[in-house]
Amino acid sequence: THLDSPLTNVFKRWTCLTRINAIHLQINCVTFPLSISVLEQPLLKPDEWSYCDHFWTDKRDPQGNASISGFEVLLQKQLKGKQMQKEMAEFVRERIKIEDEYAKGLLRLSQVPLAAQEEGTLGEAWAQVKKSLADEAEVHLKFSSKLHSEVEKPLLTFRDSFKKDMKKFDHSITDLRKQLAGCYTAVEKARKALAERQKDLDLKTLQLETKLSTKVEEEIRKARRKSTQAGDELMRCVDLYNQAQSKWFEEMVTTSLELERLEVERIEMIRQHLCQYTTLRHETDMFNQSTMQPVDHLLHTVDPAKDRELWVKEHMTGSVRPVNMEI
Repeated sequence: THLDSPLTNVFKRWTCLTRINAIHLQINCVTFPLSISVLEQPLLKPDEWSYCDHFWTDKRDPQGNASISGFEVLLQKQLKGKQMQKEMAEFVRERIKIEDEYAKGLLRLSQVPLAAQEEGTLGEAWAQVKKSLADEAEVHLKFSSKLHSEVEKPLLTFRDSFKKDMKKFDHSITDLRKQLAGCYTAVEKARKALAERQKDLDLKTLQLETKLSTKVEEEIRKARRKSTQAGDELMRCVDLYNQAQSKWFEEMVTTSLELERLEVERIEMIRQHLCQYTTLRHETDMFNQSTMQPVDHLLHTVDPAKDRELWVKEHMTGSVRPVNMEI
């Protein structure tokens, strides 16, 4: 796996530190320096609270007695983020339903023939009030349509291959961790074998001190040869273990940085689409306000005298007034 140059240098320093310290602490098949040596380790990305610096050890699962790896914690963060993104899309969908129902209600109300017989300038203003409801309904329908295409849909379709990508990361890290565990088991087996060979050699050496014989000397030579072979086997197993741990370490750094990048990308994507939501909302307010302008204009031109004139002209029954009766 390719690492950026600064991280490669840190990785080399980490490898050197592992070799220099003779005494280490093994936790779940992973080798860590003792607390005294921790201060010698530089952070890979100081002052950034990066994923690649703070998820190396396993933690106890609060739901049970088993432990979960630091990588699993990072993976759960990604899965939770995807779920939150899905729930936000559901929230916007509910918002769209409200807009649609509101628009349908406005449209129905605009078609109700209440006060349809109002006349004159007031009648014109009243007709415009009803028409403004239809105009406002259209504004809200356009708003809901844009919410679907510009907010809800992007939230739903962002990273369609998310689960596939997460499985790939999970399998890669899990396989390397299994390889590391296998190498650790081999080291412990080789260490035990060396201890047994060394114990056998010590026992035969003690026998030689109490009883000199050619046979015992030959047995000591064989025991020493087997002890040397066991030591060589232990060194080989330790070397394979360190190689496996280095691969796991390098993949952990690379993958955790990728998960970190994906999380930043997810947050930025959601922020942008929520900003688009507020922009559309402001536009809707402006369009709604524009539907009121004709209403305002006609309301300002309502003239009771003009209405009276129009009504009288249409409905008058006669302009000749009665006079007194003469004898």
